Amino acid sequence: MSKYRFSAGSQALLAVVSLALLAACGHDAPATMAATSVSATRPSNNPAWPTAAVADPAKVGFTAEGLRALEVRMQEAVDKKEIAGINYALVKDGEVAAFKFLGNQALGGTPMNANTLFRVRSTGKTITAVAMMQLWEEGKWKPEDPITKFIPEFDNLKVATSPDNLDNLAPVSHIPTMHEVMTHTAGFSYGLRNEIAADRAYRDKDVLRAKDMQTFVNQVAELPLMVQPGVRWQYSVSYDLQGEIIERITGKKFGDYLEENLFKPMAMNDTGFWLTEADRPRLVTAYTRNTTTGVLEVYKDEDNFLSEDPFKKNSHFESGGGGASGLLSTLHDMTRFTQMLTNRGELGGKRILKPETVDFMMQNHIGEKRGVLGGNGYGFGYGGRVVVDGSTETTPQPNGAFSHFSIDGCWFWVDPKNKLSFVGLIARRGGTGPDGVAMGGEGDAPKLVYKALAK
Repeated sequence: MSKYRFSAGSQALLAVVSLALLAACGHDAPATMAATSVSATRPSNNPAWPTAAVADPAKVGFTAEGLRALEVRMQEAVDKKEIAGINYALVKDGEVAAFKFLGNQALGGTPMNANTLFRVRSTGKTITAVAMMQLWEEGKWKPEDPITKFIPEFDNLKVATSPDNLDNLAPVSHIPTMHEVMTHTAGFSYGLRNEIAADRAYRDKDVLRAKDMQTFVNQVAELPLMVQPGVRWQYSVSYDLQGEIIERITGKKFGDYLEENLFKPMAMNDTGFWLTEADRPRLVTAYTRNTTTGVLEVYKDEDNFLSEDPFKKNSHFESGGGGASGLLSTLHDMTRFTQMLTNRGELGGKRILKPETVDFMMQNHIGEKRGVLGGNGYGFGYGGRVVVDGSTETTPQPNGAFSHFSIDGCWFWVDPKNKLSFVGLIARRGGTGPDGVAMGGEGDAPKLVYKALAK
């Protein structure tokens, strides 16, 4: 595999917080490659980590019965053909409690294994956010900056005034800020909802399969915002655009920046945008459930507005959002990434972000706004959801748990309170129907994980 692989008052307050944190972090050297004094005995200091779970789950605070129940439920999903397979990892206090490969890369095909590659899709948004926060530490952007500071093509944005049509467009109340871009509150859309005209326009324009980033930017600039900037949380192309912003700030191709500043330092050697033919046997097949028969079927490219070909290098733009043109990765690599966040920015003696930056990134930055995917128990930070209502019927995760999930089913969460992280990788578009296993933050996995956690 290739190695690239507000209101005015709220904005002012955010700027003060931002400047204070920047001052605390300092600018004397980039955080990315700085060595730390972390103990050499930490398991994750070994680039091969993780490879297996510890023998005694009590050592990391879980009951054997609880972890067995988690595995049984995941295996049941495979046996009932709700999914072809799943790879998952559970880590607490830097020790691996579970590291499992269940089912197959394709129905009846190669068993899931440590080398299996997944399209991680929107979980790559959090990786993009980490790259953005590295540049924030260096003073390259501020939350109150208008997006036009980096993408001047957006100097004439309009806003749809009706969900039904695009007949009467209005001027924007203000140019979206970088804070709004980082939190999905800039007003951009994504193309996921056909019943809303502004959203449907994104799919009609086929923006997520643009041949390059400049084409993508030009296309988005021609489309209206769904809502005025700052009004509400709206899942969008904001993180796809951040890939272009990173390129314009650094002068480097997005994949090159990630390789040099994230993947190589964290020993994420199988993460990137492009594959070679030698990698083809490692790539999972994506499925969807036939709504009539309930049977898993291969998700065909002609039905998939997020389709792309990772075997044709540079055939499409490298997306910061990962809805399309996104990253591919393995369980090993994604577990190392989440462990870096759990460690507050450090992994293997390499500091990726400063602790204060990780804390800031994983805070809720949208106040009382709701509408975040997953229910009203969530706010949103920079690059992921944040639990704000504590352990509720929405999720058993505690306040401050930080997560993301993807359209093809990959998901993770980081729980700072319990120094715990979970990564689940599957390849299924859409749900499983009644009584099927739910894989995300509101599903069976977190319920069983926290039930297994020794009190």
